[in-house]
Amino acid sequence: MEIPKFHETFLPILKVLENGETLQAREMYKKVIEQFYTGLSKEQLEQTTKSGDILIINRIAWGKSYLKKGGYIEFPKRGFVKITEKGKKHSSTDLTLKQVENSENYLEFYNEENPKKASTPSIIENASPQDLIDEGFNQIDIQVKDDLLEKLKEIDPFYFEKVILILLKKMGYGDFIETSKTGDGGIDGIINEDKLGLDKIYIQAKRYGENKVREKDIRNFIGAMSGDTQKGVFVTTSSFDSGAIKKAHDAHHTIILIDGAKLVNLMHQYNVGIQIKSIYEVKELDNDFFEDNN
Repeated sequence: MEIPKFHETFLPILKVLENGETLQAREMYKKVIEQFYTGLSKEQLEQTTKSGDILIINRIAWGKSYLKKGGYIEFPKRGFVKITEKGKKHSSTDLTLKQVENSENYLEFYNEENPKKASTPSIIENASPQDLIDEGFNQIDIQVKDDLLEKLKEIDPFYFEKVILILLKKMGYGDFIETSKTGDGGIDGIINEDKLGLDKIYIQAKRYGENKVREKDIRNFIGAMSGDTQKGVFVTTSSFDSGAIKKAHDAHHTIILIDGAKLVNLMHQYNVGIQIKSIYEVKELDNDFFEDNN
C-alpha cells in the first residue's frame, strides 16, 4: 500500500465525519489512518516531509483544507472539524480533485483571495520543477493567510486593536498610543507618522465575522477624529460595503480602508502573527568550480 496523495484522502475524511459528529482535527487524522490506512507499514507511517512533518498527517491535513474551501466540511471552532450537508451528499461517492476545485465554494474562495487570477491553483500540466515549487509556496501562503484571518476573528477585540498598531509599527510608522477602552470616541489608537509625532494617524479596528463595515461606521470614525489630524486608517477582518467605501472616498479626510484580505497580506509580508516554519535549499551546479580546476 502506498501513502495516499492528499486528494485521495477526501473520501476517507468525509466517511469519518459522515455521522455529523464534531471532531478535533487530530482525532480525525487518527481515525482516518485507523480506518483506511492500516495497510501502511511502520516506516511509511513515520515517514516525514522535508520540514519534519509526518507525511501521512500532512496529506490528510491538506485534504481537510481543500474540503473546507470546497464547502464539504467546516471548522465550527478552531481545531475542530465537522461535515456539512454538501459533504454528506458526497460521502458515499468518489470525490476527485477536479470536482473540488471546480465547486462553487472553492472558486469563490480563490476569487476572494486573488481576484486577478482567472484560474484556480490546480495541478499545473507540463510544469517545470520551478513552476511546481512556486505554485506549492503559493498554496502554502494562501493557507497560512486563511488560518491567520480565522485566528484574527477569534481573538479578543482589544487585542485585535493592539495587533493593528503593532503591524503599523512594523511597517515603519512611529510610536503608537493605545486609547482608553471606554469613552474613546471611536478611536482605537493613534500612530505617529513621524518620529517627532508632528503628524498623527488615527486608527479604528473592527473585528467582525461576516458583517460588513457600513457607511455609518465610517461617518462615526470621521466624526471622532479631532482637528489635529486629517488622516485615518479603518481596519476590519471582514469587508466594506459600497456605502462605506464611497463615504471614505468622498471625505475631506484621507481615510485608508483595509479589509480582511489586505490585512492578512500585510501581516504576512511584515511577519506579524506568523513565523518561519521551514527553509528549503535549492541547489544548482557550480560551473565556476569546475572551470577553476581545468
